[in-house]
Amino acid sequence: MAAAAAEARVFLEVRRRLQSALLILGVPDEGGLPMDVCITPTSLQMKSPGGCTELWLPAGVRLVPSSCRGLRHVAGDGLHLRLQARAEFCTKLISVFNQRSQAQECCTFYCQSCGEIIMRNRKLLRVLPLPHENWGALVDEWCCHPNPFANKPLHPQENDCFTGDCFFLVNLRRDLQQPRPEVAPVETRCLSSENHLKMKPKANTKVICKRCKVMLGETVSSETTKFYMTEIIIQPSERNFPIIPRSQFVQSVIAQCLVELSSARSTFRFTLQGHDGKAYILLWLLNSDTLVIEALESSTSIKKFPLLEDLLKADSSSAWNAVKVLYQPCIKSRNAELASSWESDVSVHSLTLPSATCLELLLILSRSNATLPPSLRCMNSFQVAFLKM
Repeated sequence: MAAAAAEARVFLEVRRRLQSALLILGVPDEGGLPMDVCITPTSLQMKSPGGCTELWLPAGVRLVPSSCRGLRHVAGDGLHLRLQARAEFCTKLISVFNQRSQAQECCTFYCQSCGEIIMRNRKLLRVLPLPHENWGALVDEWCCHPNPFANKPLHPQENDCFTGDCFFLVNLRRDLQQPRPEVAPVETRCLSSENHLKMKPKANTKVICKRCKVMLGETVSSETTKFYMTEIIIQPSERNFPIIPRSQFVQSVIAQCLVELSSARSTFRFTLQGHDGKAYILLWLLNSDTLVIEALESSTSIKKFPLLEDLLKADSSSAWNAVKVLYQPCIKSRNAELASSWESDVSVHSLTLPSATCLELLLILSRSNATLPPSLRCMNSFQVAFLKM
């Protein structure tokens, strides 16, 4: 991208299935100056007396200049227009778990935050998806005899890995005599029969990384551990630990979970709650076929947030696949009435993550919302954000 002193913002949202695009051309500070806009199938160019801004589209993305319509000026944004677009642009997703390729292979489990090895050279003979959380009730409807699976939890065997909506279940029997992640000590106050408060140990369930102290999961039984997908990277043992920026990894994992659940269960509304049972975010998936392309002067203000380190790029133009979501935060009793109504709605699916990760995701969503053109930041009282895939 070649830019001059009077660089203007370019924001392009492409919908693959609809073959349409929304183009927003931000007017520089000296917005009163005349500006010429030139749109070609592969590039955008804005010229003004102060300079020129040019954005080349990624390979596989083509615009149809003759289809431009709906040109209007929106205060605070600039020029809005819609046009036809064709996009074949696709980036390689961060795979949370490739069942076909990694079954039968020796795998190593890493802490995503610091790279600490959690389990080494574990051969997974079976990688199986867990049934729906209400599968027991469905069996009752299908069977003409008593449910043979009643009160029988599904626990993986030694070489199994069961995958849930956003977690893995693995058997640690073989690792019981080897160094393991720490189990955080927890104490709780309880009322004794003598009506005195006493400190009583609570069952230790939190699994903590020994190196960085991040919560990785929870113990389900003496041999079974649940690891959250947002905290663990599983790699074939012959490969090295992949260094992926934390915010990029969290976005990709959550985006894939939302897409898979919406496709499998026709569920588009989600409640993200922490391991403490508290609701943190209400999410509403709008679409998953979006390609976002933008050019913007780099900002130094985001250097204050290490979580967003992948946003600090030398090049001020970028393009990425994304899911578009509406969200509402629920921390500090915000939107309590809406959260309560969602929790009682059977069409809303609940996802559980470590509480710290829920806060990370809320920060990522807030940052995404703040970087959107002002007119796109809200919709029907919800805030709008994009999660990179």
